Amino acid sequence: MNKKKDFLRTIVENDLKSGKYKEVVTRFPPEPNGFPHIGHAKSIALNFGIAEDFGGRCNLRMDDTNPTTEDTQYVEAIKDAVKWLGFEWDGDVKFTSDYFPKLYEYAIQLIKMGKAYVDSLSEEEIREYRGTVTQPGKRSKYAKRSIEENLDLFERMKKGEFQDGEHVLRAKIDMSAANMKMRDPLLYRIRHAHHFRAGDEWAIYPMYDFAHPLSDYIEGVTHSICTLEFENNRELYDWVIDTLKLEPPRPYQHEFARLNINYTVMSKRKLLELVNGGYVNGWDDPRLPTIAGYRRRGYTPESILNFCEQIGVAKANSVVDVAQLEFAIRDDLNKKAPRVMCVEQPLKVTIENYEGEEEIEASYYPSDVPKEGSRKMPFSKEIYIDRADFEENPPKGYYRLTPSQPVRLKHAYIIKCKEIIKDEEGNIVEIKAEYFPDSKSGSDTSGIKVKSAIQWVSAPHAKRVELRLYDRLFKVENPQGIEDLNPNSLRIVNDALVEPAVIEEKEQERFQFERMGYFYKEPVDYSDEHPVFNKIVGLKDSWAKKSKPNSEKKKEQPKQKAQPKNEQKEGSVIPMTKEQQALFDRYTKELSLNSEVANTLARDAQLATFFEEALQNAQKSAVSIANLISNEVARELKQKDLNELKFTPQQIADLAQMIDNETISTKIAKEVFELMNQSGEDPQKIVKSRGLEQISDPDVIAPIIDQIIDKNPQNVQKYKEGNKKLFGFFIGQVLKATQGKANPKIVNELVAKKLDS
Repeated sequence: MNKKKDFLRTIVENDLKSGKYKEVVTRFPPEPNGFPHIGHAKSIALNFGIAEDFGGRCNLRMDDTNPTTEDTQYVEAIKDAVKWLGFEWDGDVKFTSDYFPKLYEYAIQLIKMGKAYVDSLSEEEIREYRGTVTQPGKRSKYAKRSIEENLDLFERMKKGEFQDGEHVLRAKIDMSAANMKMRDPLLYRIRHAHHFRAGDEWAIYPMYDFAHPLSDYIEGVTHSICTLEFENNRELYDWVIDTLKLEPPRPYQHEFARLNINYTVMSKRKLLELVNGGYVNGWDDPRLPTIAGYRRRGYTPESILNFCEQIGVAKANSVVDVAQLEFAIRDDLNKKAPRVMCVEQPLKVTIENYEGEEEIEASYYPSDVPKEGSRKMPFSKEIYIDRADFEENPPKGYYRLTPSQPVRLKHAYIIKCKEIIKDEEGNIVEIKAEYFPDSKSGSDTSGIKVKSAIQWVSAPHAKRVELRLYDRLFKVENPQGIEDLNPNSLRIVNDALVEPAVIEEKEQERFQFERMGYFYKEPVDYSDEHPVFNKIVGLKDSWAKKSKPNSEKKKEQPKQKAQPKNEQKEGSVIPMTKEQQALFDRYTKELSLNSEVANTLARDAQLATFFEEALQNAQKSAVSIANLISNEVARELKQKDLNELKFTPQQIADLAQMIDNETISTKIAKEVFELMNQSGEDPQKIVKSRGLEQISDPDVIAPIIDQIIDKNPQNVQKYKEGNKKLFGFFIGQVLKATQGKANPKIVNELVAKKLDS
C-alpha cells in the first residue's frame, strides 16, 4: 500500500472492507487520437497503481468511438507509454469497438423502455433547444415518435441509409434539468467513416457518455476514475446503468484533479496543431509534453512516476510548476548518471612543457553519490578547454583561466597561460600554457592555490558530437497557442567534444556533462559515425531568473549574494573570508564533508552555528548532520529566522544518528523531518509512534520479494532474457510494498540473488 493514502485509495479501501466488491478492477481508457502526454502519465500511475496496491486488475481500453480522428499509430503509442512506465494491463488490450454489438443492444433496450428516441433536429436546433444555465430547454417534437418508429429509424441509421447529421439517438430524461448533461443527451450519431478496426461495418457510433459506463460494466470495472471535467457526466453515467437495471456489482465514477503544468499545453487539439503545422518534429519531439517526447529527451520512467507521486491526488484543479518535473529528473539522474567532460566551444591549449601521454584515473561519481565507477582519461600535450573558461580581460570575480590566473584541469594538473595566439581578425585561436608536474589531483604538492577547476578533453583522443540543447517550448507560463512559442527552444551545437569514455561506454545512455547538465544518447539519430546527445535538463533551474522582471531581480540580488555557491561550478563566486576558509578546511579535512556541503555551511553563519551545536554530542554522524542541515534546515531558514524553528540542533543530530544506524532510511528521514518541522516533536517519538523503523531483517523482506516475483512472471522472464533495466522495477515494488521501510541495501542484495538464481 502507498505510504500516502489519497482520497481515492480511501474510497477503494472502504469499498473492499464493506464487501461492496470482492476485487478491485480499474481501467485506463484513452481515446487513440493522439500520443499520450504527461497528464495521462498521472492517470496511468493512478489507475494501475490502485489496482496494484489492492491486488486487483487494471484494463487498458481504447475508447475508439470516433473513426474520423483515431488511428493505429496512436494505439501503439499508448501501449508503449504504459509499458515504458512499468505497468502491465490485464489480459489483452481492450477496445470499445469490441462492444459495439452489445452497446447497440443496450440502445435498443432503452428505446423499447421509452427512454430513448431518434431525433431529426439539426445540430443548430438541438443546441438552441437545450436552453441555458438559467433557462430550461425545450424537448424536440420528434420525441413523440412511437417505439416502433424509433426502432425502425435506428436500425436504418445502423444500415447507413441516412446522411451524417440527419438523425441522432437521444436519451429521454429531463429538458429542464439543472445539469445540462441530463437534457436529453445524445447517445448515437451517424458517421460514414472507415473505422481503423471495425472497417465499414458501422454507420453509427456511440457517444462517450453512453459507451463509457457500459464498457466499464461489461469489463467488470469497479472504480471508474476520471478527471474533474467529467464530474457533471457522473449523473448521466449513473442514469445509463440504473435505467438499464444492470445486475450488480456495477461500477461507480470518481473524479480527481487533472495534471496541469505551466509553460506547456495539454490539449490534444493544440498538440496536434504543433505536430501537423511543423512547429515540432513529430509527436516524440523532445520539447513536447508527450510521454514519447520525454522518453526521447532522456527522462526516466522513475522520474515521471516520482513526480506524479510528489504532486499527489487532489480534488481541486491547480497548475503545477514545470520546475517540479525538472527537479524530479535531476534528483533521479543525480544518483545514476556518471559525470564526464564535454567542451561545448573548444579552444585549443598547447601545454609546452608536457611531453608524451598518460591516462588519469577519474571517478564517475562525487563522494556524496553512493555509487562506484571510474574511467581512464587520456591526457596529452594538446587539449581543448571551453572558450568560456578563458578570459583575456576578465571581469571582477572571474576565477577561471586568465593571463595572470592559473586554473586546475579537473582530475588533472594546474596550468597557467604563457601566450595567447590570435588570428588575423583578433580572435583567440590557441593558448600556449605551462603545467605544474607536482600539482596532479590527489597528490598535489605544488602549494599553488587556485579558485576553480574546469573541464577539458585531450585533443588527439576527443570525440566530436552533436548536442541538441532543448529548452521550454513556450516562453510564457500560460501559453495560448503558437504565438507564445519560444524561438530558442532548440539550439544545435555541431562541434562539441567529449572524452572517449562517453562514446566507449556502450551500455550507458545518460551522462552528466559537468557544468552543463544531463544528456542522453539520441535514440533515433545516434550512430557511431555521428554521435548525437539530447540535453535532458540543466543542473539547476535558470528559467526562473530569466522570466523575473528586472525590478524583482534587483530586489533579490543582496539575498543571492549571501547564498552559498559551488566554487567548482561557478565562475563568479565571492572569495571566502579567513574565518569561512578555516571552517571549510576543518569540515573537509577533519570531518570528511563533501566540498559542496562544506562550502554551504562555511559561508552561512546561521547554518554553521546550527551545525556546530548539532555536532557537540554526535561527532560520528557529522556527514549525515551536515547533509540534513545544508538541505532541509537551509530551506527553512530561507523563510524563517533561527529562533522560529520548532526543532533543535540536538533533534537534527538524533535524526542523523537514526539514519547512520539504519533505524530509518534517508527517504523516511525526510518525512520525519517534515513532521518535526511542523510539531517540534522528537524524531525518536515520531518514528516509534508511526511505525517508521527501517526493515533490515532478510527473513522479513525475502517473502515480500518472493510474492512480487511470483506476481510478475513476465517481467522476470524479460529480465532473464537480458532486460536488466527491470531490476529497478522489482526494487521499487518491494519498497512500495513496505511503504519505503525496507533497507534498500538489503533489498538490492536479495532481489539480485533471487533474479539471478
